[in-house]
Amino acid sequence: MDVSDLIARARAGDHHAFRDLVQGHSHELHVHCYRILGSVQDAEDALQETLVSAWRSLGEFGQRSSLRTWLYRIATNRCLSMLRADSRRPRSATSLPDLALPEPAGTSDVPPWLEPYPDVLLDNLADQAPGPEARYETTEAISLAFITALQLLPPRQRAVLVLRDVLGYRASEVAEMLDATQESVQSALKRARATVDNHLADSGGGRPAGQPDTAAEHQLVARLTDALERADLDALVELFVADVRFSMPPAVLEYRGVDMARRVLTAATFRPDRSFRVVPTRANGQPALGMYVADVHGGVHRGHTLLVVTIVGDRVSVITGFDASVMPRFGLPRMLPETD
Repeated sequence: MDVSDLIARARAGDHHAFRDLVQGHSHELHVHCYRILGSVQDAEDALQETLVSAWRSLGEFGQRSSLRTWLYRIATNRCLSMLRADSRRPRSATSLPDLALPEPAGTSDVPPWLEPYPDVLLDNLADQAPGPEARYETTEAISLAFITALQLLPPRQRAVLVLRDVLGYRASEVAEMLDATQESVQSALKRARATVDNHLADSGGGRPAGQPDTAAEHQLVARLTDALERADLDALVELFVADVRFSMPPAVLEYRGVDMARRVLTAATFRPDRSFRVVPTRANGQPALGMYVADVHGGVHRGHTLLVVTIVGDRVSVITGFDASVMPRFGLPRMLPETD
């Protein structure tokens, strides 16, 4: 159906026409909000508020820009308003359980509100090519390292970099979206690029090489799964780069290096009272592992953590652990029955 006809019907109060008008944009708007906010839940809230605002203000849409650009303007400004209101969850770091963990190498750049993004939600973005001004490829622009780097930026810089370097909008378009001057957009972009590039260079992941989800990656994930389920610490550590990094938001602690990895895994994972089952999945364009710990009373394994893995070459360079609350978004059950 013609877009102009849908707009006319939606302006007349036809909710079905409005749904048809925006449904092709909802997935990419959700990803956009996630990039700016770093939280899947906050992105869902921002998307719903964006659609409500679009419905209410559709009469103001003069079609000087495309509907997609107009929706991105609303979504971006909704996200900025949420950041000004400090609505992120959680707002502050938490401590890790008392596991006699070693002293961390330092404070992690991973913010406490960061959540992993299920790859299954990215499947509908295949046809959404970025504009000619884009600087980052799609796989990089959703990686945990990139999302973390964005969270280091002030809100306005964050929005400018995503609109310019990820989505490929021109400076003039971004200035109109943000009610700013082109000069201020270019200045914010220059500062944002410097921060993001420095973080990616120092993140342990760098810019991804090659295509994700390859046979070699599958083989590495299979070896990780096997080592974890067998509690084979030596086999697991063999898969790490020498300066491997561990972080576990919402705790803002970071552990670095193979020796530290051994100590952390011994204290937190490979304990005599624990056995694990592992279910592979994907998050942020990267391999992820849903880990289930055996219930002390037997019969089931309960969801314990989701590990998102960054791979460089044929080794693991970064592991980011999230608590079990994120697992249902990946279609992972809360419990697994015992196997024979």
